[in-house]
Amino acid sequence: MKNIVDPWFTVQGLDSKTFAISEYGHWEKVHSFLLLGETRAALIDTGLGIDSIKRITDQLTDLPIIVLTTHVHADHIGGHGDYDTIYVHGDDANWLINGIEGLPLEQIRKNMARDITLPIPESFNPSTYKPYQGYPDRLLSDGDTIDLGNRSLSIYHTPGHSPGHISILDDETGYLFTGDLLYSDTPVYAFYPSTSPEDLVDSLEKITKIKAVSKIYGGHNQLGLEPRILEEVLAAIQYLKENHLVRHGTGVHAFKSFSVHF
Repeated sequence: MKNIVDPWFTVQGLDSKTFAISEYGHWEKVHSFLLLGETRAALIDTGLGIDSIKRITDQLTDLPIIVLTTHVHADHIGGHGDYDTIYVHGDDANWLINGIEGLPLEQIRKNMARDITLPIPESFNPSTYKPYQGYPDRLLSDGDTIDLGNRSLSIYHTPGHSPGHISILDDETGYLFTGDLLYSDTPVYAFYPSTSPEDLVDSLEKITKIKAVSKIYGGHNQLGLEPRILEEVLAAIQYLKENHLVRHGTGVHAFKSFSVHF
């Protein structure tokens, strides 16, 4: 792998054809992922938009890139405007076109501006920041397969954090990219009015049934979780359901390796 040194992004090779592009200088510690096939590449999310992620992908591949949107929140669509081909689940398409429901622009700007530990580019002004809006090139559905050329990706509809949230399985490597459905260190959020705790729990249960997962890559914080966390997730789901906690307003529920906020 080419050694990329960048003032904003950290690039880590997960293997010779898969790269994590991380923004550790921001409190959200967002990860995007570039997957190379033989005929095209997939970029899973495009980060915060504080700096240009295209500067990184241009160094990693000459292949045409399709952007696979795990969900339409500002910290995952920041660089969408730099790419020609955008895919999103149909249930999040309206947010991509018309704006993110339930998250005022003022709040988004506050989230973007706070707790930044690296120098930001002159082009970034949090007071004028606007999340990407545009029309997708393809609407994804549960069970879709994306062919990159000798590398296929399976789409799982996993709503809860947003109506059209998806998780993506790399059929070749067993990598499962879970966006904001599952990650460690800080709570998975399902407390906004536009979220659904019930759907989130059902989605967590859904991914525990996916076979041959070798590694889990969430959209934030620790890069890479071992698949044994799915056993913990299943036990957590049972606990939450038995104690009637799967509803808005019940707060943060912490388990050994992850937590959720309803």
